[in-house]
Amino acid sequence: MTESTNYATYENVENTLSANRDDLRYDWSVDEVTDLFKLPLMDLVLQAQLVHRRYFESNKVQLSKLISVKTGGCPEDCFYCPQSGHYHTDVAAEKILALNEVMKQAKQARDEGASRFCMGAAWRNPSDKDLEEVCAMVEGVRDLGLETCATLGMLTEPQAKRLKQSGLDYYNHNLDTSEEYYSEIITTRTYESRLETVNYVRGAGINVCCGGILGMGEKRADRAELLANLANMDEHPESVPINMLIPVAGTPLEDQPRFDSIEFVSTIAIAKMMMPASVIRLSAGREKMSDELQALCFLAGASSIFVGEKLLTAPNSGPTRDNDLFARLGINRDERAVMGS
Repeated sequence: MTESTNYATYENVENTLSANRDDLRYDWSVDEVTDLFKLPLMDLVLQAQLVHRRYFESNKVQLSKLISVKTGGCPEDCFYCPQSGHYHTDVAAEKILALNEVMKQAKQARDEGASRFCMGAAWRNPSDKDLEEVCAMVEGVRDLGLETCATLGMLTEPQAKRLKQSGLDYYNHNLDTSEEYYSEIITTRTYESRLETVNYVRGAGINVCCGGILGMGEKRADRAELLANLANMDEHPESVPINMLIPVAGTPLEDQPRFDSIEFVSTIAIAKMMMPASVIRLSAGREKMSDELQALCFLAGASSIFVGEKLLTAPNSGPTRDNDLFARLGINRDERAVMGS
């Protein structure tokens, strides 16, 4: 691509953003998103940071804690997941955690500076009995003053309403990738079923946490379609986690090469430009990211991270490293999701 072509593309994008400064867009075409990926990284990051500052305070990042309340033995065959019962990994199936253990971990997370506590369970879909146990966890965590999030698999409409009744703030259910590539990484559920759960969550009045995973062998066109699918929902997800694949021995994606860092930053920047009022969450894969790469992600509009030594069952960047990086970058903890909230 020539310099003049880059400039022309940049001008087109700038005009599009300028025309929509007061309105969030819900009509992105995949071609438009693909054009954004063609921009120079510096242009993308500049635009994303400017957009980010219209909705969020600068130099603030929310700390979130994600624990597994029910580990392993999942009947789904997600090719990236060590908790799938289809694969032989180091993750063993366990029973659901007791309420007192969840509360202990939530208190520790709060004391270490987290303002959001997320609970994940390796289920295809929870039984009503299991859901009641999670609702008790949600109520307890909220009483500690923490924002709550759960990811439990597919939900029925009544289950989404029950979670809302318990006071759940966010429900996470990622699209993972494009609809076209979806069957290449999961065969035990459909893309439509994921969207159905997201719609139940939205209908119940729970904030939606929905994003994807990069580096599973998908093409740039798949990443563009994923972002368009997210941004063209009736309402943008309030939370958009962007994960970098962690290849795990024993899963079908164990030999997947590491995803390109520049493409990763570009995807975060584009997500911020398309969904400016959403919290873009720098999620799985941070343990292997350099400090410089993480700094670029924050500059591109990421404003939340998961903290602690473990992220569900995967290793995560520890508190010592995170605290040191924040100090060097001049970043402070953000306990609010959006300016004015």
